[in-house]
Amino acid sequence: MSVTVELYGLEVPGAHGVEAAERRTPQTFLYDLRLEVPDAAASDRLEDTVDYREVVRCVQGVLDGRQFQLLEAMAAAVAEALVGRFELEAARVRVRKPDVQLEAPVAWTAATVERRRP
Repeated sequence: MSVTVELYGLEVPGAHGVEAAERRTPQTFLYDLRLEVPDAAASDRLEDTVDYREVVRCVQGVLDGRQFQLLEAMAAAVAEALVGRFELEAARVRVRKPDVQLEAPVAWTAATVERRRP
């Protein structure tokens, strides 16, 4: 049996980006998290799975602790923090930036990283 916990559209503000103006003005980043938890999570006991509140705090802690230029680096740091902090088999993190400014209209840009427990 495989158990997957998903959190989609988690909104976390941050001042990240390649341009200096992006790093001065906070904007919203959207996180889509797919967490593979141990089979014991089906026990219906919180201690056998991940507490969503703690997952959110972990993501916020990564973003509060540093400034990123690239979505790829941000997604990787969050995935590594999740696998390091929780008993996960894997974490797949997609970070979306909805307020991106390009030469042509775009709904959002994103980067996706997956980390597995060794």
